[in-house]
Amino acid sequence: MKAKDARSLSSQAQEQLRMRAVEAIGQGLGPTEVGKLFGVSRAAVHNWINRRRLGGKRALRAGRRGRPKSPRLSGQQRALVVRTIVGRCPDQMRLPFALWTREAVGQLLERDFGVSVSVWTVGRYLRSWGMTPQKPLRRAYEQDPVAVRRWLSQEYPAIAARAKREGAQIHWGDEMGLRSDHQTGTSWGRKGQTPVIPGTGKRFRCNMISTVTNRGRLAFMIFAERFNATVFLRFLKRLIRLVHRKILLILDRHSVHLSAQANRWLARHRRQIELFFLPSYSPALNPDELLNQDVKSNALGRRRPQNLVEMTNDLRTYLRSTQRRPDIVKSYFHETHVRYAA
Repeated sequence: MKAKDARSLSSQAQEQLRMRAVEAIGQGLGPTEVGKLFGVSRAAVHNWINRRRLGGKRALRAGRRGRPKSPRLSGQQRALVVRTIVGRCPDQMRLPFALWTREAVGQLLERDFGVSVSVWTVGRYLRSWGMTPQKPLRRAYEQDPVAVRRWLSQEYPAIAARAKREGAQIHWGDEMGLRSDHQTGTSWGRKGQTPVIPGTGKRFRCNMISTVTNRGRLAFMIFAERFNATVFLRFLKRLIRLVHRKILLILDRHSVHLSAQANRWLARHRRQIELFFLPSYSPALNPDELLNQDVKSNALGRRRPQNLVEMTNDLRTYLRSTQRRPDIVKSYFHETHVRYAA
């Protein structure tokens, strides 16, 4: 018959087992013999011997099992930890981490409150505090918070009011480069054996300029040459032909957007289109960035184009299908950091 696991015994039975095992050691039996006699491991016997040596018989007595009745962190301490995680980065708290991982939070608890817990316990704490692991947004150190607040509270509301007053259409624009070796997502494979995805060793690239509106409209242009004022104006001319209303186009402060050539052309077409500029280093305020992420992840990152023609065809096909789905374009404006533009 299989011996009963000592871990399934009651606390009192375990206490008696420990006492009897240590007494047997005192009578001259070795740890291996005692382990076989009482059905426990030799490591457990050594552990009990050390506990008796350091703390006497009291160290072998049964203690309370399970989680402690009172939490190890007070309500004030929990609130302080949450505020720290939400408002600060680990390196600002002089911790050797860039992100708030379970290990980073564990070190914070031990250093500031003397509470040492496992990473699994830290994970349970974080979930109970309403926190989840997320991919953080990147914010440049050079971003001016005052300019961002002014944009959200004054500048963009003024643009929106003007568009309504003049019957104009607000477009959000951006440019990005696309490379053939860009890859996103994961692929299943055997543990310890990284999957190998075949593809061409050649690298080729193209560029994209696009605009989106909160009404679900998308305009784009794929081009192979370097982005300059000539390319930019070519796209603006297409956009004017496509949209039969005045356009208020919101862009970042790229040097091409501010170039003299662009300014001269825009001065002649002021009745058709005007440019407005986001605060510097603030891509998160631009809904068109969500289109860029969508294209990189789904039109390029999950495919393996063999040449530039195939890559540009894949991109155009994906973007044209997105044009036919205004609901998808509108969904870009549902993200928290661009919801103000919805």
